[in-house]
Amino acid sequence: MTNLFGGIYNNKTVFVTGHTGFKGSWLTYWLKSMGAKVVGYSLQAPTEPSHIELLNLDIVSIIGDIRDLDKLNLALATHKPDIVFHLAAQPLVRLSYDNPIETYETNVMGTLKVFEACRTHKVKAIVNITSDKAYENREWVWGYRENDPMGGYDPYSSSKGCADLLANSYRNSYFNPKEYKKSHNTLLASCRAGNVIGGGDWAQDRLMTDIMLSVSKGKKVSIRNPNATRPWQHVLEPLSGYLAIGQKLLEEKVQFGEAWNFGPSDEGSITVEEVVNNVKQHWDKIDYEITRDPHQLHEANLLKLDCSKAHIHLKWKDVWDSATTFEKTVKWYKAFYENGSTLTEEDLKAYIADAKNKKLVWAI
Repeated sequence: MTNLFGGIYNNKTVFVTGHTGFKGSWLTYWLKSMGAKVVGYSLQAPTEPSHIELLNLDIVSIIGDIRDLDKLNLALATHKPDIVFHLAAQPLVRLSYDNPIETYETNVMGTLKVFEACRTHKVKAIVNITSDKAYENREWVWGYRENDPMGGYDPYSSSKGCADLLANSYRNSYFNPKEYKKSHNTLLASCRAGNVIGGGDWAQDRLMTDIMLSVSKGKKVSIRNPNATRPWQHVLEPLSGYLAIGQKLLEEKVQFGEAWNFGPSDEGSITVEEVVNNVKQHWDKIDYEITRDPHQLHEANLLKLDCSKAHIHLKWKDVWDSATTFEKTVKWYKAFYENGSTLTEEDLKAYIADAKNKKLVWAI
């Protein structure tokens, strides 16, 4: 695996904020598999079970808060990473309604402190992860492009829009591409992805997690927004995009220090109820009921991304269709709950093999 992404990550020191979270744990595993020296910086694993703890990886794991600038500075000064992947966040919409202050403090001020620490220690490359929800969502049937305005209805979405605006400000003010190799040596990219699923996610108020937890307890899953349409993709899909952008930044390709969307093809955008009926094909114990709450908090009904920029300039494409994505996800949880095993390694190897078969540039 060390030759993936041009072999750029082999023996590189990679700093991952939020490594104990769902996406962060998968990214950490993939980086380790490619020979990277991974330094994780995050709060304690947010759930029990925890994917990162099940993986039991040989990495440097620093338990810390991204709002703690002194601790961030110490970590970067000690480990001197080649690149930072910033994933640490308060990631839940419904929790953001309950705790907006922590959401903004973490997602905006925390991101600011990560950027400041990177600036202080002259980190070469920063890949900042935000969200498709950062866009001002008008419920259009077409996807949002990278130059569409930021916005956000709920505190989580708004905080991610703010984080993206913050990244753009730093890119202009301190890491300006026109000044690269003159007044600074840092490239900063922002990445936005849609709803990701896959094994090892136990965060609350996420559809796939709710389904798997319910079936593990022999209960029906309660579906609150059956007609909401989302661009569902396996967690490895956006991660391949983040890693591809990281490769370009480490190769000093200035033009890639911009904003990028990573989402599935149109067939990946289906309703919540269709998702449940799809996953039922792979685990016959799954059952559901629709609950209507007149006081339900606002959540977007339609949101998808236009990923033409990544397709054309990065040569990035999604690997798995929605049927494969749901099958892989359900089988991961089924193996865990029925046999106590994890299929993370098998899923990553299968994903890379399928990417090679599609002749995707990062996998060749």
